[in-house]
Amino acid sequence: MGALLLALGVVFVAELGDKTQLVVLTMGAKQRLAVAIPGLFVTILLLQGIAVSVGAALSEVVPDLALQIGAGLLFLGFAVWTWRSADGGEDEDAAAKRGGAGVVGMCVAFFLAELGDKTQLTAAALAADHGVLPVWIGASLGLFGATLLALVAGRAIAERVSERTLSRIGAVAFAAVGVFTLVSAAL
Repeated sequence: MGALLLALGVVFVAELGDKTQLVVLTMGAKQRLAVAIPGLFVTILLLQGIAVSVGAALSEVVPDLALQIGAGLLFLGFAVWTWRSADGGEDEDAAAKRGGAGVVGMCVAFFLAELGDKTQLTAAALAADHGVLPVWIGASLGLFGATLLALVAGRAIAERVSERTLSRIGAVAFAAVGVFTLVSAAL
């Protein structure tokens, strides 16, 4: 039980303000909670399963520089995608019809952004010392709790700010994270 609570607390705190919360905050504001929450939960279970089973091996196989460059380019891609979606603007009926497809895109973006993240590395390190199952459960619950906060915050913000403005803010934030990640890789 101690390993589960340790992983839950450490991963929850480490995830607050992380780039994957930005993905959920920006993209999740447009999703139905009844579809988004289970989709994200399954994604998180998969991510943390990967982290505790092969996370350490991934960091040995793929050089850190390649992971950083890939992540930076990914976020620049998210920036362009988010900016363009602000220009296209879809009405609520279209978003409702899209339903699961939008959630799949959000979950894929979340999955890719979280690969090799500090919370995955933390889970991998904790699993080496404290066992796979309790760390997987605790890390999954910690990541899900922090992600749920971002999802709720994104929906609350979306009620007060136009979708176009929210998308523009998200695009700028994605671009900033992408540039920061690429600059960090270059240094």
